This record gives sequence, C-alpha cells and structure tokens, in this order.
Amino acid sequence: MLMPKRVKRRKQFRGSMAGKANRGTTITYGEYGIVATEPCWIKSNQIEAARIAMTRYIKRGGQVFIKIFPDKPVSAKPAETRMGSGRVLLSIG
Repeated sequence: MLMPKRVKRRKQFRGSMAGKANRGTTITYGEYGIVATEPCWIKSNQIEAARIAMTRYIKRGGQVFIKIFPDKPVSAKPAETRMGSGRVLLSIG
C-alpha cells in the first residue's frame, strides 16, 4: 500500500473539506478517470482496492496512473476506548 517513507513533521492540521476541487480535476494521462461523488479523505487501502479492480478489468490492455498520494497523518482512537495510553496513527490522502 502507499505510504510516505518519511515525513518532515509528525502531524498536520486537518484543514477544511468544503466546496469543490479547484485543482487536479482534468485527466492528464490516458482517456478515462475516476470521479469522487462526495468530498472525503481517501485512505491508502481504498486507492489500492481501486487499482486492483481497474487492473483486473483491463486485464493486460493498458496502464493505470495514480495521481493522488495518502500523505495526511490522522490520529484515530477506536470507539469506546478510555482516554490516554497512546493512539493509532493512520495515513490518508
């Protein structure tokens, strides 16, 4: 799965997810593309699942280009867990 080799800083701010995308909306490589139907952060396992589904569908008939990379670290704690005792770090795009 995709993951940064090393990062300069440990954590990022989450930022806002409001509005439509301004950049990266045109197809630069190939003829077809996947469009998101709603705004959300995409995880590395979702990118990998889409890549596997596309390569199985086209068999040996083309190339798959991935323009996004999951480099936003998000700390997540499981549901119904007590406070403290560290946290789980996920990497999403």
